[in-house]
Amino acid sequence: MTDRKLCEGDFLQRIDRITDRTGLRALILRERDLTDEAYGALAAGVYRICRAHGVPMFVHSRPEVARELGCRRLHLPIPALRALASGGGREQGALAGFEEISVSCHSREDVEEAVSAGADRIILGTIFETDCKKGLRGKGTDFVREIAAGCPVPVYAIGGIKMSNLASVIAAGAAGGCMMSGFMRGEIPPGG
Repeated sequence: MTDRKLCEGDFLQRIDRITDRTGLRALILRERDLTDEAYGALAAGVYRICRAHGVPMFVHSRPEVARELGCRRLHLPIPALRALASGGGREQGALAGFEEISVSCHSREDVEEAVSAGADRIILGTIFETDCKKGLRGKGTDFVREIAAGCPVPVYAIGGIKMSNLASVIAAGAAGGCMMSGFMRGEIPPGG
């Protein structure tokens, strides 16, 4: 998950290093503060880099930008999923044609709604305390275990995920973890 405001140095260079050296399974281009035009321009550069390194990229909340890029992966917060799915669900309307849709969820009800609307993966948060959401207490690995045990699609933990606690969320049943701060401003570990 990206946040260019946290990035130390050139954002596209950091994306290139992350996608080349970390064994990343996917990248969600967040950047919610940008206009559609600015997001689209940034997304084009990030998408080129991701494709060069074989890393799937998810466009965050902007299906039209994704379509313009030819990117068939979309990430949505649950309110955006509700709005877009109400226009005909996964096979019609705004969600039609996407190969994969990931959805941010924060409760069992969110997960059930996302799965019934056709989500292919769940981004489950907030697991540990994080600077991104100051003051919000993390829900912990028991929450991951509870959700992952009953979820028919892969669950990825988010919120305070670091290399030092990644194994604990995987042990709790998550398919993996999403890191933002660690990749945007931290050292980039070599290899997978």
